[in-house]
Amino acid sequence: MKLIHLSDLHLGKRVNGFSMLEDQHYILREILKIIDREAPDGVLIAGDVYDKSVPPAEAVALLDEFLVELSRRQLQVYLISGNHDSPERLAFGGRLMDQSGVHVAPVYDGRIVSFTQQDQYGSVEIFLLPFLKPAHVRRFFPDDPIDSYTDALRTVLSHAAVPADKRTVLVTHQFVTGASRCDSEDLSVGGSDNVDAAAFAPFDYVALGHIHNPQSAGAPHVRYCGTPLKYSFSEAAHEKSVTVVELREKGTVDIRTIPLKPLRDMAELRGTYESLTFRGFYEGTSYPGDYLHITLTDEEDIPDAISKLRVIYPNLMQLSYDNARTRSGALAAPTEQTAQKSPLELAEIFYEGQNGQPMSDAQREFLRGLMERIWEEEV
Repeated sequence: MKLIHLSDLHLGKRVNGFSMLEDQHYILREILKIIDREAPDGVLIAGDVYDKSVPPAEAVALLDEFLVELSRRQLQVYLISGNHDSPERLAFGGRLMDQSGVHVAPVYDGRIVSFTQQDQYGSVEIFLLPFLKPAHVRRFFPDDPIDSYTDALRTVLSHAAVPADKRTVLVTHQFVTGASRCDSEDLSVGGSDNVDAAAFAPFDYVALGHIHNPQSAGAPHVRYCGTPLKYSFSEAAHEKSVTVVELREKGTVDIRTIPLKPLRDMAELRGTYESLTFRGFYEGTSYPGDYLHITLTDEEDIPDAISKLRVIYPNLMQLSYDNARTRSGALAAPTEQTAQKSPLELAEIFYEGQNGQPMSDAQREFLRGLMERIWEEEV
């Protein structure tokens, strides 16, 4: 059984004011070419299909086109909602699409839907579990102790009747403890959304969504395939790919990746204005077409620098300075380290700046509890 694992398409996303729709249309066509070469039995799409719960019409049309192309290839497609998606909107028409081989996880109602495919080794059962918070699960299992995301997942899976004698796949969208995040992902309160990888022990392969960097989490068969495109400059060094999973007899799973080449890459450049505008620097490179973050090291600001640089680099997204003035703190700007801090850490920094002293342990725990309740109950 060969499966293609995708996730976090974020259709309709804008990065630093730039629409990514053209890039997304291009990369989906590239993925279809890979699918034609690999001839898989199915495609797993592990959530965050859209970037917003109410996506723009162009993003809906792009997903429609992609799913139609997959259906035309006689593939079985398994799709779930992520934390960026509206499960109700994504599941609309799901029962009709089932007839075309496109299986969309319904809104969670206390049960996990599953589908079975056959190959020469027998059957593979594929379970679809959309993004869930503990509050979503408690309403269906009020007698179970559910205090964390791990508790919620274990409760849900314990009621799923996962067969031990068959090959099983889980498609889900959660943050597994130890996975490496990027700036373009949502940060929770102090790691409150962590899920222990041990919760997925019954499955032969776990197709995860949520984390943008391709990686395994806790075990080789528990895997994030990552985004097909780079959505922040913290991802500039990542190599985006498609994950191919092959299940043979029970207990034998082969995992490999196929690189994806985008329409436009994302890169960071650093140097003086003169060096970056020298023809010998950029000629023959992809930089003039790439999405760029440029850091100028000139001691004096260049008048109208961003407009001048866009003559050469039209997709310049961000412009920064690194010189004696900015390093002295005269120009305070968000840093990559700040962007990676959780809401609780940012609140602690703000409190200390306002009050000249750090939070007490009691204050920190009160704020943590308040934030976690808001995070958990937010719809």
